Amino acid sequence: MTMADVNRGNRPLSPFMIGQYYRPQMTSISSIMVRITGIASLGTAALLVLWLLCAATSPDAYAVVNGILTSFIGDVLMLLASWAIWYHMLGRLRHVIWDLGYMVEIEPSEMMGWIMFIGASVMAIFTAIVV
Repeated sequence: MTMADVNRGNRPLSPFMIGQYYRPQMTSISSIMVRITGIASLGTAALLVLWLLCAATSPDAYAVVNGILTSFIGDVLMLLASWAIWYHMLGRLRHVIWDLGYMVEIEPSEMMGWIMFIGASVMAIFTAIVV
């Protein structure tokens, strides 16, 4: 059989073909969100380092960055950053639970996905109120 003879129409579809071919489950969405929030947390850490560098460099540079971070946009950014950190932490905890062999069935896994979304939201609001 040559490469031209391969029937490409009968090949299995990739799960990344979201839409009419694949319906995302809570477990796949929460797994993707753990990765996204990990990258967002890295961006938050870079912003914190920038803030500290500006504080160490000059009062003018610090005033600019601190002004942005204490504005409404900065407050929204910090709320989203705290949500990302809490979500990522809960995702890591979920993986520890799975590594121990617990809650690996479909229904408990989907429930843990919802707990992650709700828990991160509650903890981010709590963090915003307390801090």
